[in-house]
Amino acid sequence: MKWRSLEESGSETDIRPLREIFAERKALIAKYVPAETQAVHARAVAELKRQRLAANILSVGAKAPKFELQDHDGKTLFTSELLTKGRLVLCFIRGRWCPFCVGQMGAMNLILPELEQAGATFVAISPQTVQQSFFMRDQHKLRFRLLSDMGNKVAREFGLTYRIPDEQKAIYQRAFVNLPFVNGEDSWELPIPATYIIDRDGLVLYASANEDYTERPEPADILGL
Repeated sequence: MKWRSLEESGSETDIRPLREIFAERKALIAKYVPAETQAVHARAVAELKRQRLAANILSVGAKAPKFELQDHDGKTLFTSELLTKGRLVLCFIRGRWCPFCVGQMGAMNLILPELEQAGATFVAISPQTVQQSFFMRDQHKLRFRLLSDMGNKVAREFGLTYRIPDEQKAIYQRAFVNLPFVNGEDSWELPIPATYIIDRDGLVLYASANEDYTERPEPADILGL
């Protein structure tokens, strides 16, 4: 199944709330994905929740780690450069193979002009390679930078990383989600999805993460912060 961007999903731009778009995708999964496969994903999420991973991420008031990462064009970007205009809105995503990441990035793409008008810079970080980030940006007509965090080094500093359990790994392999190829290394680690707003001085103003990758903040809510 090809997960379309919001701009590809019809003749008009889909401006529905993200929760409605996700509800539609969840309904498709419930209809077409075998129940035993859905159960494996549910168990993986439940285990992350049991570990309370989201409760221990880098929190509001903390100093955000400095980083330097390559964008989709292979250009190295520094935290200091991203903060020159003002606040930095930062999303950690799993990758271009995840339908919920695609949906979220399409929704963020729609509010990008308003974010920039407010003096903020938006970027997304994933463990996928520079080439995969280029493909994602090109395919879904994204207008912001996608940064490649190979090995999840930055995500780990934000407290977001986990290793995919073996039974879920087997499902991804059967579904041709080849993470060692997509991410350029074989750790089978991912970040839980997270959204941060970082002030110009590097302090975290807003932090939201969820062990359930099918739940993300509404872009409209981020605009209001």
